Amino acid sequence: MKRFLVTGGAGFIGSNLCEMLTGGGHRVRVLDNLFSGKRENLAAVADSIEFMEGDIRDERALKEAMEGIDYCIHLAAIGSVPLSVEDPATTHEVNATGTLNVLRAALAAGVRKVVYASTCAVYGDDPRLPKTEEMTPTPKTPYATTKLMGEHYCANFSDLYGLSTTSFRYFNVYGRRQDPASHYAAVIPKFITALLKGEAPVIFGDGEQSRDFIYVDDLNRANMLAAMAEEESGQVYNLGTGRSVTVNELFTVIRNCAGRLDIEPVYGEERKGDIKHSRSDISKVRGRLGFNPRFDMERGLAETVRYYEETAP
Repeated sequence: MKRFLVTGGAGFIGSNLCEMLTGGGHRVRVLDNLFSGKRENLAAVADSIEFMEGDIRDERALKEAMEGIDYCIHLAAIGSVPLSVEDPATTHEVNATGTLNVLRAALAAGVRKVVYASTCAVYGDDPRLPKTEEMTPTPKTPYATTKLMGEHYCANFSDLYGLSTTSFRYFNVYGRRQDPASHYAAVIPKFITALLKGEAPVIFGDGEQSRDFIYVDDLNRANMLAAMAEEESGQVYNLGTGRSVTVNELFTVIRNCAGRLDIEPVYGEERKGDIKHSRSDISKVRGRLGFNPRFDMERGLAETVRYYEETAP
């Protein structure tokens, strides 16, 4: 039995991770300021975890949260690109300085490994596919820039102070409890909730833009693999499936899963700044951590649609 700290554990990815960890017999502590996370996301494991309401900008809260911890999976962040553009200063405080605070607290507490959630957005608008870790990052937003800074801090703490770290560049994550109500909601929960209401989802542009979508359970298996691989330190890995689908293809699969074959999408104007295509090369994470995704798009979306059907108001 290992002791895990999950920062941002009340969010979409974090709450699913907490369920996976407790299901594996591990002890879990969550640190979350509830800015975007919700206590109700942790309802299924509320009796099995320790919850601390606190902020990664608060060094005292972090010191307390790290006590007795073996592994820290650091998810807490401002994860919205538009919000980062609106407020780059706060985004820097949370994503860059907050990550530095996490690493300092982990080092001081003798934590064995920190796994850090970065983003494929660090690749910017480089058109080359697939994205490999050797490509030079060209972040185009405060969100991507601050996430890249976190990667550099993780590498620094590995090289200079001997703290074992892994940074994952998440591609497009989806699954249970992804919030469809947010103004910045991802495409999959928006599509699903619209279809379940009998409404036509909006596709921006021609729908031929493509993305690499990874199911949240696959992503969190990788987080656990990285935590246990203490000897693999200072590395950056892509975390996707290595496959991409167009938004039109995505809509068709979701529509089939939801059984709403009568609904067609509405096409809107292409959004400025949207990257046309994205796909990960996962050969590095496969070779060094033994990670292979288990959920194909059809299975992952079927699970996700079922969740929204069961929890619909």
